[in-house]
Amino acid sequence: MWLLDKMLGKLIRTGRMEVIDYDGRSYSYGPGSEAPIRIRLTSPKASRHIARYPQIGAGEAYMWGWLVVEPPHDIRDLVLFVTANGKGSDEASFRAKGPMRKLANFAASRIDSYNNRHAARANAEHTYNLTRRLYELFLDEDRQYTMAYYRDPANSLEQAQLDKKAHIAGKLYMQPGKTAGMRVLDIGCGWGGLALYLHKHYDVDVLGVALAPDQIEFCRERAARAGVADRVKFELMDYRDVRGEFDRITSVGLLEHVGTPQYPDFFRHTYTLLKPDGVMFSHCCGRARGPGFTDAWTRKYIFPGGYIPALSELVSESEKAGFQIMDVEGMRFHYSHTLEEWYRRTRLHREEIVEMYDETFYRMWEFYLCGAEQAFRNGGMLNWQLQYVKRRDAIPMTRDYMELESARLRASDTAPQWHLDPALRVAAE
Repeated sequence: MWLLDKMLGKLIRTGRMEVIDYDGRSYSYGPGSEAPIRIRLTSPKASRHIARYPQIGAGEAYMWGWLVVEPPHDIRDLVLFVTANGKGSDEASFRAKGPMRKLANFAASRIDSYNNRHAARANAEHTYNLTRRLYELFLDEDRQYTMAYYRDPANSLEQAQLDKKAHIAGKLYMQPGKTAGMRVLDIGCGWGGLALYLHKHYDVDVLGVALAPDQIEFCRERAARAGVADRVKFELMDYRDVRGEFDRITSVGLLEHVGTPQYPDFFRHTYTLLKPDGVMFSHCCGRARGPGFTDAWTRKYIFPGGYIPALSELVSESEKAGFQIMDVEGMRFHYSHTLEEWYRRTRLHREEIVEMYDETFYRMWEFYLCGAEQAFRNGGMLNWQLQYVKRRDAIPMTRDYMELESARLRASDTAPQWHLDPALRVAAE
């Protein structure tokens, strides 16, 4: 316990926290006078496992039941409390200690990000081929598994995700009445929501590609139910195998899975796919400070092969391919609100998720969501949205068209209600 005690003694500068070791001894941290966040360690291995590498050790200790957060607090309270205390340290307090361990973790992250075709498909299936019902339990009605756009933090998740699609359409320079019949490529199409949205509002033909079989099957079912399967098509395909030319290309939440070693090929290939007067848009999680590496817990349990890029990495490689970047937006805090709501919805369905999987999986999912939230709330993560063109005259001179079109779309749609909202069930009863 002495190593963890030393670490927490330096880290906790505000508030109060109490740790009850497996032998019953109690340790207190922080100057606060309020009721402390209290945790119990149930294994003699727990304190050392956490202290050696907090980013993976704390997550595993929670997953395995070695770390228990006492009511009325929960794991989200603990994660946000600890990371808020470490804010401004560039998360150094939570990283591997010692030069050899740091070097090993950096090397492992780089090796893991070499996503050849086989690895890319395996990683996609690991991440996205979980039970359909799981995603239904915590995502919005359209199953957008990326940052929602909270124009007002009080908005519902459904409203924020609808506003995100309007925001994206504006940046794609989609013009009602002028884009009918255009070809749009949606790389990493998720569960098909954006592809169907663009077809609905602009009468475009869309090809969505992804590597998770169940995602593609679900997308095809949605298109068939909507009666647009002849216009909105989905293929189980690596983006490197797409051929032809497209008026618009979009990727939302894809670049995190590509890996920096593949960026040159990604931008070269998408450059050949985009028509001379076309527009490409990308939305991805990003680093505010500079290049880094993916923590071991996330690589191991959630996004194998994943890497969140710095803006410099995106700009340099896209420029080499021939793209001109016309617009960049750094979106702060939107994802923290999104993840907070995903966490709330997950906890509403704890019993069902445990029944589908087990307690370890459920705790892993909890830790993933609140750990990701802290990175966007207290850490150095944000979302990048970039607009690429081949020719500078492909878009108007000012950005006014983006906001005008986004506002028009927002006024034309009404956000659905989440069908699993407990308030709806109570009202129905």
